[in-house]
Amino acid sequence: MVVREQNNPTAPTSTPVPLPERTQNTTDGPGQEPTLQSKSSDESFTQPKLRLKLHDLGHPGSAKFLNAINAATVLPAAVENVLHLLYRSPSDRDTTVPPTRSVTLILRDMGGVAYTTGTDLDNDHKEIHFSLHYISSIHPASRLKDEIMGVITHELVHCYQWDAQGTCPGGLIEGIADWVRLNCNLSPPHWKRETGGDWDRGYQHTAYFLQYLESRFGEGTVRRLNDKLRRDKYKAESFWPELLGHSVDKLYGDYVEKAKDEDGDLCSQ
Repeated sequence: MVVREQNNPTAPTSTPVPLPERTQNTTDGPGQEPTLQSKSSDESFTQPKLRLKLHDLGHPGSAKFLNAINAATVLPAAVENVLHLLYRSPSDRDTTVPPTRSVTLILRDMGGVAYTTGTDLDNDHKEIHFSLHYISSIHPASRLKDEIMGVITHELVHCYQWDAQGTCPGGLIEGIADWVRLNCNLSPPHWKRETGGDWDRGYQHTAYFLQYLESRFGEGTVRRLNDKLRRDKYKAESFWPELLGHSVDKLYGDYVEKAKDEDGDLCSQ
């Protein structure tokens, strides 16, 4: 097992791959991906201790990861992007970021793709477990870097989002994580806006709904949603009217109608 921390001089020497930059743009429609705007150094959030653990250097997924990603530069950039999408700024007195003290990215041979958990020490120390088997299966090779960073970005959101004191629907939790991934220009080619099923199916399905809300109600809507999940327990009948003035069913119905107007019946398939 190899352990590399953020400032370790022996970190991989592949070319640094900073995340895209975000511009503040309130005109983007659902499904469009605004770019990212770099923040000045005095606007940077406090970084957690970042660690990388590889359980098996001989696994083909390890070689693919190390050739694609310079963790020493890209992981801090990913944390910064996640925080700036979920929170206004470190200097804003209303900004309350969860007290995540460390994030350990663990690459190991396991089923599935990835998951995030607190450590045995306490919940302020997070672990992201990422499947080496999945990394080794990413095709084509041109998708390797973006897919790795997309998965890591999604999981980092789980280290920094609020969950309404454990009452937030899982679909909204996962939708916020994929909304951040979407707005970091890291969405896979197969993602598309689709309106079949309930709004809280999660992942990209809910992410595009949140993107619609961000466009309709203005930049910072998802930030306000996240902050409300910090302050209040989730009750659907009051949560959405208090936040946006309408029930979630009304908001989702508006989204479906707008999607049909723009894309036709294909978006419901």
